[in-house]
Amino acid sequence: MVERKTTATDVIDTLGLEPHVEGGYFRRTYQSDHRDMLTTAGGPRYLMTSIYYLLTEQSPVGQFHFNQSDILHFFHLGDAIEYSLILADGSLQTLVMGSDVLAGQHLQFHVPGGLWKASRLLHGSNGFGLISEAVSPGFDFADMEMGNRQKLTAQFPQHRILIEKLTRDDD
Repeated sequence: MVERKTTATDVIDTLGLEPHVEGGYFRRTYQSDHRDMLTTAGGPRYLMTSIYYLLTEQSPVGQFHFNQSDILHFFHLGDAIEYSLILADGSLQTLVMGSDVLAGQHLQFHVPGGLWKASRLLHGSNGFGLISEAVSPGFDFADMEMGNRQKLTAQFPQHRILIEKLTRDDD
């Protein structure tokens, strides 16, 4: 029996994923609606939410964006995904999520709220990379800001080339 290779379309269909505004595909899988809502500066939020997030060869970039909440990322399957974080002091942190822990890839990592974050699928044999994110306080689109290329390059000119690769053209 010949085993059929799993494709990005298989994962999208099986998990019921939809296009995400930052790129890639997602579906919320959990929200802590059995707990009291948290009071935040932006209004009431779930204690925690969770999503599947998928990058594909056709949608390989999660554009730079800013979240208020802390996010835990968990790698599941497929090709490795590179994350670029611009810290508050303007320094850049880059790390790779993937299954090759002996090569220094991460199975999970934490991104504190208040950082600019982008991701991109690294070339591999699968054509997709699948992670989950657990967000606390729970994710709300009101707490997310998409990166504006002009504003980010003005704020972080030392990262202009990377910002241009990982944002959409503002024009």
